Amino acid sequence: MRLAILDHGHRLGTKALLGMIRLVSRQPVVDAVKLAFYRPEFYGGGPLTNEAMRGPSAWSIGERELMAAYVSKVNACPFCIAAHTATSNYCYGDDATAAATLADLGSAPIAAPLRATLELLGKLTREGSVDADDIRAVLAAGVTPEQVKDALAVSLVFDITNRLANAFDFEVAGPAAMEAGARHLVKRGYG
Repeated sequence: MRLAILDHGHRLGTKALLGMIRLVSRQPVVDAVKLAFYRPEFYGGGPLTNEAMRGPSAWSIGERELMAAYVSKVNACPFCIAAHTATSNYCYGDDATAAATLADLGSAPIAAPLRATLELLGKLTREGSVDADDIRAVLAAGVTPEQVKDALAVSLVFDITNRLANAFDFEVAGPAAMEAGARHLVKRGYG
């Protein structure tokens, strides 16, 4: 259900800030930003999301963005697929890596540890649980226990965000807006 309040319900100071974002980026403000500014205490995803996506990790920013896009694909969240594919593309410096990964994980041009991790996150997202054998398979692929923890944090954040985006019917902005958002996310993070 699309909430009109996301477009028209912000306080005056927030409206001015959103206007400044539109002016500087020359793009519409995406719904995720509107929700974060409207009810930060409700969503509260800023610090948690920033830690998962930009905190210390052996996973690169591009790999974590690809995880976000992959979890979003499994959750059928068009807005987050587009946003995090664009951010992954920006990090990787190409459009092919994310596209190939989302099209066919088995043949994607990514390293075995990342592929095994995405398989784990896909199972967790689809089935709601993983078992010790699933974790052992990821560790056997060369993923460290800390990397498993970091990947699970990405999955947690995007399972929440995907549900909000789908429930509130976030609009998928055009490619230019998504690219502008990607540059912002890489430069400033999620905080």
